[in-house]
Amino acid sequence: MIFWSSVIIILLFLLIFIISKHVTESRTPQNFPPGPRPLPFIGSLHMLDLKRPQKTFVELSKKYGSVFSIQLGMKKMVVLTGYETVKEALVNHADEFGERAKIPLFDQTYKGLGIIFSYGENWKVMRRFSITTLRDFGMGKRTIEDKIIEECGSLIQHFESFNGNPFDTAMILNASVANIIVAILLGHRYDYEDPTFLRLLSLIRENLRLQGSPIATLYNIYPKLGFLPGSHKTIFENVKELYSFIKSIFIKHLKHLDENDQRSFIDVFLVKKEEEKANPNSYFHEDNLTSVVRNLFVAGMETTSTTLCWALLLMMKYPEIQEKVQKEIERVIGSSQPQIDHRKQMPYTDAVIHEIQRFADIVPMNLPHETTTDTNFKGYFLPKGTYIIPLLTSVLKDKTQFEKPEEFNPQHFLDSAGNFVKKDAFMPFSAGRRVCMGETLAKMELFLFFTSLLQKFIFRPPPGVTHFDLTPAVGTTSPPMPYLLCALPRS
Repeated sequence: MIFWSSVIIILLFLLIFIISKHVTESRTPQNFPPGPRPLPFIGSLHMLDLKRPQKTFVELSKKYGSVFSIQLGMKKMVVLTGYETVKEALVNHADEFGERAKIPLFDQTYKGLGIIFSYGENWKVMRRFSITTLRDFGMGKRTIEDKIIEECGSLIQHFESFNGNPFDTAMILNASVANIIVAILLGHRYDYEDPTFLRLLSLIRENLRLQGSPIATLYNIYPKLGFLPGSHKTIFENVKELYSFIKSIFIKHLKHLDENDQRSFIDVFLVKKEEEKANPNSYFHEDNLTSVVRNLFVAGMETTSTTLCWALLLMMKYPEIQEKVQKEIERVIGSSQPQIDHRKQMPYTDAVIHEIQRFADIVPMNLPHETTTDTNFKGYFLPKGTYIIPLLTSVLKDKTQFEKPEEFNPQHFLDSAGNFVKKDAFMPFSAGRRVCMGETLAKMELFLFFTSLLQKFIFRPPPGVTHFDLTPAVGTTSPPMPYLLCALPRS
């Protein structure tokens, strides 16, 4: 009896394997990029480093080339690696590779609304409106520079309050950078100790960490198993709380809304919503506003604050680089307030900031794209709707573009005479139609926060600490592992 039960189980598995193989092969288009042979049901999931899938993709590109396919579960996707290939796709073929792929975790929470994870006409309308409105509120202009400088002052005071004793910078850098986008979205800033603000930041930080977890990855591959317990459920609960907070803000703004005195991004959106209330197909509705605000809040805070966390860690690890930056600050700025105009006179500092961004590799996987039409690319055929991963880590660490890509080396952005050198392969904000629309703001923030902090402090590790862990933590973004530092006043 046991024998025949075993035979039946083996035969069933063989039958499943044959059916799955047939289905997989029948769905593979002619001249599709090469890749590892998938197994039934799991595809090539067994090969994937679930915590850091980019490492698996980089290794596979060594065997299959800069354009290859991989199947996870029953979903086929194409991975693009290296500067030349990623640039050709996102810039030279921007329209064909410009759609956002539908990711179950984000489809569930955004439902195609907002900016970052939306697609089609909704994305075009919301992105165009957001860019115009952000510019009207000073993004990239002197008005927002003044807000950043003011926030730098508050951050410096907070650092001084520790009197040179060790502290964790992650949350305070989150709060300080977040206040810049909050000032635009809401028209005011939050105190660093405000419990509502801290709760908001903690929800966002937890979701960013959980979204990159192995369980979240498995949910995206097998969304029908979402009824099982896991981190995806925590993400959904956090999003509900976050949306409740954002919607409560709308109510406050509606009470004091004056179309002749629009003081924030939300005010402008609400006035636009009122203007289009007779249009049943309008994209200016409450759900879209909620998603757009969430997008801008997360994007406006996370990558910049995470980059600054890396910056201070790297300055501790490389004190000689920290000292050279401070000497340039002394020579160009002295004791005056750093201004964005100083940047062009500070090639070494500019190179260090660029190298921090390159080395930190904040969004190694990029966000997935999707082809908008049948496309012939690099000799391969990619049908409309092909899921595309333009691997940013392979661009920022491309050996053909950077001499020592695995090392932290500001010389990557300097010539032999010490002049700053722009590198086309510097793509931390991605490229093409989906390039980060806050790039100008982020660059301004990084320069002003970084130079303001290094002007006032020398950053040192706590007494007895000699080892610096440069292994990134797991998440949608790649922050450094938690660390403590001492901010010692410069005499």
